[in-house]
Amino acid sequence: MNIPKEGADESAPAHLDAHAAHGHSLDGTWKLAIGAIGIVFGDIGTSPLYAFRETFAGHHKLDLDTLHIMGVISLMFWSMMVVVTLKYVTIIMRADNKGEGGSLALLALISRSSGNAKRWTQGIVLLGVFATALFYGDSMITPAVSVLSAVEGLSVAAPAFAKLVLPIAVVILVLLFSIQRTGTSRVGAFFGPIMLFYFLTIATLGTLSLVQTPTILNALLPHHAMMFFAADPFRAFLALGSVVLAVTGAEALYADMGHFGRKPIRISWLWFVLPALILNYMGQGALLMRDPSALHSPFYELAPEVLQFPLVILATMAAVIASQAVISGAFSVTQQAIQLGFVPRLRIEHTSASTAGQIYIPLINWALMIMVILLVLTFQTSSNLTAAYGIAVTGAMLIDNCLLAVVLFSLWKWKKRYAIPLLALFFTVDLAYFAANLTKVPDGGWFPLFIGFVVFTLLTTWSKGRQLMINRLRESAMPIKIFITSAATTATRVPGTAVFMTSTPEGVPHALLHNLKHNKVLHDRVILLTVKIKDVPYVPDENRMMLEDLGQGFHRMILAYGFMQEADVPAALKSVNACGAEFKMMETSFFLARQTLLPSARPGMMIWREKLFAWMLRNAESAMEFFRLPTNRVVELGSQVEI
Repeated sequence: MNIPKEGADESAPAHLDAHAAHGHSLDGTWKLAIGAIGIVFGDIGTSPLYAFRETFAGHHKLDLDTLHIMGVISLMFWSMMVVVTLKYVTIIMRADNKGEGGSLALLALISRSSGNAKRWTQGIVLLGVFATALFYGDSMITPAVSVLSAVEGLSVAAPAFAKLVLPIAVVILVLLFSIQRTGTSRVGAFFGPIMLFYFLTIATLGTLSLVQTPTILNALLPHHAMMFFAADPFRAFLALGSVVLAVTGAEALYADMGHFGRKPIRISWLWFVLPALILNYMGQGALLMRDPSALHSPFYELAPEVLQFPLVILATMAAVIASQAVISGAFSVTQQAIQLGFVPRLRIEHTSASTAGQIYIPLINWALMIMVILLVLTFQTSSNLTAAYGIAVTGAMLIDNCLLAVVLFSLWKWKKRYAIPLLALFFTVDLAYFAANLTKVPDGGWFPLFIGFVVFTLLTTWSKGRQLMINRLRESAMPIKIFITSAATTATRVPGTAVFMTSTPEGVPHALLHNLKHNKVLHDRVILLTVKIKDVPYVPDENRMMLEDLGQGFHRMILAYGFMQEADVPAALKSVNACGAEFKMMETSFFLARQTLLPSARPGMMIWREKLFAWMLRNAESAMEFFRLPTNRVVELGSQVEI
């Protein structure tokens, strides 16, 4: 299983240059910072709805005394400082791939920079792919737990509506997934201000509570966390499984870096989101020290009774925004996985003419909706769902540590005396969180692991099968020079241009051989076209094309795209002026090969994986639509391949 290793000299995309320009404009930086608050911090921002409550009222209950309350808040604060501030905001966000972040972008960066270190690169690729697979489990649980925990505030603000919590949550989720095809560009303009108001509100409510019990401020000292472990080590360990809910969404800071830039995200976190979260958690802790009976919903009990219903509406809007961000993230990750060869071609719709990153993938959208609604109906309460939440996040964070270790030693060449203590801190913290979440596997933690293993199997099966198929096609391909010498001089030539799409830039495409065999003609101009996805996010237009004149009217063309770009073949051909007359779509025919898999005497995969790959191949999106080829100019020719 490989990530494409193409040239790495491409410049950063234009929108990142814009970010750099914004770096010199304080006004521009703050606008991006507000935008980041609306998109990046939705997941971690809605954690106060359930994280603190679950630590005391969840599956491993804690006593509501000063030791435990102060200890939990101390753990939450230092978790946010170590995991979010130090690990992600300060260290990992520096490891960008031409401005883009996320597990797959980091994988491509490591793969490109690793040279010939194949022995460990394969293992790192598998880890990165598993982190991506875990993300899909997380993207199912986040909308379910966020929306459900927000709507559960109705049982506090208006107890008579308690029975309507589940139906309302399901209706909101159905509406949320139903509007995805319309795009989020208009709604997105309101995300920043809404989340800004949400964070100001929860910070204010927390402050009003903590001023009544100012001793809670001492919880920021690390010795309270140490005292918690010293006095009650087993319960403290189990509590980590709920404490980690306070940092779920930390990986979104890195994944969304390409949209906002490193500096705006750092400003948003350090100057706004982090203080608001800490104030709210301390406010909840202060409330429970005064009134333990508020444990059923300390987040909503912070508000005066008259404001609880408006707070439910505001929290629900924040939960929808958090869900929207993770759904959009699933679309983006899927697009990257398709381009990097881990997922079959799927139908991708663009919902904005001006913003390339705003896409909609119907299959992913409806699959997520079905799974999210099943989760809500199965687990029924946010408390039950939190048992399933966390293990996917902590697993991904642990894998990020492994990738970070490769970056520190192989890419950045850090000295061991600096890198080893830092990695030891990160591994200790994340291993503790992951181990604590493993105790929740019987209560629901199995779900994201199950989803992760299913998705991991699909990703690796497609990658392996695709590589085997390409290798078999390459082995059986006739050398192009021999073909041109023998066929081009004897076959009848007809007017027009024929473009033969081929996955490998060597040999004669099977579609060309089949066309000559059945139709007995060759076009005046024959283009052997290969689309390659490089391991950088964007390839500029000037580096898009490589063209080779093979003689006798034959040309070899390679189009290069980044893994964040869409391959638009007709648009690329319009700019070609180096191989004869300009391309006219009504005079150009595109020939595609559709492979049928046959059992092989030397199978490259287990038979069940071969059948799975064959099913994925049959159901993949047609290359015609994926490459935006004109539907009335495409000819598909079948071929048989043994893998």
